[in-house]
Amino acid sequence: MLILLIADIHGNFPALAAVADDAAKQCAGQAIDTIINCGDSIVYAPFAAETMDWLRTRRALSILGNTDRGVIKLLRGQDLKKPRHSDKRLMYEYAAASLGEQNAAMLQSFAKSAALPLPDSVFPQARQSGRQAAMGIFHGSPDDPDEFLFANTPDKRFKELAETHPQTVIACGHSHSPFWKTIGGCHFINPGSVGRMFDGNPAASYALVDLAPGAFDVRFFRVRYDLGWLTASIRAKKLPEIYVAMYEQGRKLN
Repeated sequence: MLILLIADIHGNFPALAAVADDAAKQCAGQAIDTIINCGDSIVYAPFAAETMDWLRTRRALSILGNTDRGVIKLLRGQDLKKPRHSDKRLMYEYAAASLGEQNAAMLQSFAKSAALPLPDSVFPQARQSGRQAAMGIFHGSPDDPDEFLFANTPDKRFKELAETHPQTVIACGHSHSPFWKTIGGCHFINPGSVGRMFDGNPAASYALVDLAPGAFDVRFFRVRYDLGWLTASIRAKKLPEIYVAMYEQGRKLN
């Protein structure tokens, strides 16, 4: 079983397209069985509709992130209290207006979390240790969709989560920081951000999760994408220039 694990696309379809192409090459002829998307599918890059179309046609298992929840508030005519920064609010408003009816309905159908059953043969000891052979899918953490988990988050916190959540694998996003840690009998995986990395490297980040009887492996990849396509679109749509600098530098500037 092979899983393409992605998160935090943020409407950056050029990056998503590059990830899809690169993942197909990395698989070396093996088919991807499932695409898991840990949320924040839209907002900040101007390709909300294209991103949602891609997720729908590939039947990706997607959950909500914080930016997605903000757009849903706008779609429902509710007041958006955060973010307060005018440039950020404009990007939320642009995403909501550009989705289209079908994609707006799809976004509102996403849950805040999900679970994917995994073959018992991959984790033969899971049931004996009281764990589930399953992947829990969250945006921030199993406790809080807005919690940031990083590679350097204290092991104590990961152990707490492992003790209170039974899944053998926990996939998350939100921090835009790729890592794989095994603590308390649980694998914690964050694939990094497809569309908006903050580490000074603009390249998109994703992971491939490979499962076989008695074997579990995670591989991380960074892939360059057509930044010119993205930045030209930002300027053509007269969106805030600061996002051109953000994407070119691979940093969060506001």
